[in-house]
Amino acid sequence: MNKDSVLIVSGGMDSITMLYEYKERIALGISFDYGSNHNAREIPFAAMHCERLGIKHIVINLGFMHQYFKSSLLEGAEAIPEGNYDDENMKSTVVPFRNGIMLSIAAGVAESNGLKYVMMANHGGDHTIYPDCRPEFVSAMSEATRLGTYPGIEVLAPYTGITKSDIARHGKALGIDYAETWSCYKGGEHHCGKCGTCRERIEALADAGIEDHTVYDEE
Repeated sequence: MNKDSVLIVSGGMDSITMLYEYKERIALGISFDYGSNHNAREIPFAAMHCERLGIKHIVINLGFMHQYFKSSLLEGAEAIPEGNYDDENMKSTVVPFRNGIMLSIAAGVAESNGLKYVMMANHGGDHTIYPDCRPEFVSAMSEATRLGTYPGIEVLAPYTGITKSDIARHGKALGIDYAETWSCYKGGEHHCGKCGTCRERIEALADAGIEDHTVYDEE
């Protein structure tokens, strides 16, 4: 298969799994540094995995989001709520229209590099909390990028209808070491083990029968 795609790769479980699963078609990995608590922890993993696979990787700075957008994800570790991923309080971690902004930039990069697709690794568990992860959004955004670019750039989101546990199972089959990914929204030295993304990570790895080598903060 020809390399025809850009992947938005954060360094988390989902995008790293997609990076390996679709490595034959990914020409470029893009990470966005938008000033979140955990960008500094996750982006090095994105760079490392891209280098390992021989895929070009770039980091695009979106510092204006940290400056002008309201989200607990941008306000320091102490602002991140603890609890289950699907709890109402996790809505504070929404960064308004984040995926819309990132997909728009990635579409421009794709067109500039002669590529046809932008890939994103949203999944079914994101739908209740994040409006810009839902199937309707992905379809609408893909139509917008198709109509707004000469080559008709499309958005591909193959994990939209599956769960985090399903993604972990894909990763298990691919031999991915998830200790080489980052999930925790607090962005400390180790995963906190208590925030929604940590809990979701722990549950997904357990469901997939993967021994969890992630280092978590002690109680």
